[in-house]
Amino acid sequence: MKENGRILIVDDDNYVMLSIRILLEQHYTDVRGINNPLQIESALSENHYDVVILDMNFKAGETGGKDGLNYLKLVKSLSPDTSVVFITAYGEINLAVEAIKEGAFDFLVKPWQNEKLLTTISAAFQLNRSAKKIQQLTSKQTVLNSMLHAPFADIIGESEAIKSVLSQIDKVAQTDANVLITGENGTGKELVARAIHRASQRADEVFVSVDMGAITETLFESELFGHKKGAFTDAKADRTGKFAAANGGSIFLDEIGNLITPLQAKLLRVIQDQKVVPVGSNDSEDIDARLICATNANLPQMVQEEHFRQDLLFRINTIEIKLPPLRDRLEDIPLLAEHFLNLYKNKYGKKGMYVPDYVLKKLCKYDWPGNIRELQHAIERAVIMSDGKQLHVGDFSLSETNTSQEQPFDSLNLEDLEKWALEAAMKKHQGNISNAAQELGLSRGAMYRRMEKYEL
Repeated sequence: MKENGRILIVDDDNYVMLSIRILLEQHYTDVRGINNPLQIESALSENHYDVVILDMNFKAGETGGKDGLNYLKLVKSLSPDTSVVFITAYGEINLAVEAIKEGAFDFLVKPWQNEKLLTTISAAFQLNRSAKKIQQLTSKQTVLNSMLHAPFADIIGESEAIKSVLSQIDKVAQTDANVLITGENGTGKELVARAIHRASQRADEVFVSVDMGAITETLFESELFGHKKGAFTDAKADRTGKFAAANGGSIFLDEIGNLITPLQAKLLRVIQDQKVVPVGSNDSEDIDARLICATNANLPQMVQEEHFRQDLLFRINTIEIKLPPLRDRLEDIPLLAEHFLNLYKNKYGKKGMYVPDYVLKKLCKYDWPGNIRELQHAIERAVIMSDGKQLHVGDFSLSETNTSQEQPFDSLNLEDLEKWALEAAMKKHQGNISNAAQELGLSRGAMYRRMEKYEL
């Protein structure tokens, strides 16, 4: 199968040019030959070539190779990532070697062996492809970094509570102080940790996240500090630990409150000494990683109960950032809802979907015990399950224990009765608006209007 690549042959000897072209056309999709080096500039302006095969001399009796070096510089100036392979006579090998120092990939000696020529061109072609991939990856990474490194890109909200968190992040990020992030599950502790890293001087280095609750006691040292081949039964190769992997960057230890006391002592020693000793080794390795920890536990209380080491707590919380639960920043729900709605309606191909104001008001009255994570999952479910463009309260399956309960009405007020009937029908039919409307003898349009009226 032919490689999808472009090869340009530049040689004033038509026989040489034709021989190489016939050979290479069996292996590459686009092979072109020109016998006048003055055509190089126009050829490179028309197409990008992966490899240029270039003769050293183009004038009769010329053996100095100056033409070849000049045209090499021209190719490299016009197409820096194109690989250049010289064709040279035996006596010009020293000059060809000099050309490699100037940027040529390799050279072929006349007369050449076809196998050698194919091998050389293949290596030059692969180098060119690798260079292009690296360039693409670098460009992509630059774009991603510019997006990811935008200040607090993932933290959404305008409430005073979240503004206070952003202010703390801004202050602590430029230091190397250890940070402890506390808050309930689902409040975005890892987002804050990543924001600290992105705003720090270590932003271009790695961010390593470790779920401490998921690491077993037997694998703790191996996972965090690494191990040497043969250190234990399954250690079939050396392994780099999480701390060493985060060297130069930041390491995030999530749910650190789940760490049992014996392992806390081992972690404390590493934090104090800034060194790790891989399992099975007697040699320590220096580490330089910014430490960020998080927990939903009450660590001071755990210290009093002797479930958490006080000296470890002192080490990890030079700065503590407390994240507010969503119920304390309800004014951010519309922004968060819009963010998640845009995310999931694009993901699931429901681009016209929207949340009306009366539904947003209902969402703002809910306690959200699962915090932002619960809101995110509720919106994803609503987008998936809804058949229409407009989302309704019933699409979110909110827990009744966390919404304001309708009190038994003391009078036969028609509006109270109508609202009760709507709620009862929606509950009975599990949020199915069509069935609820049919039960009440209403059209879907009338049902929608009444639901909006009573903010259901």
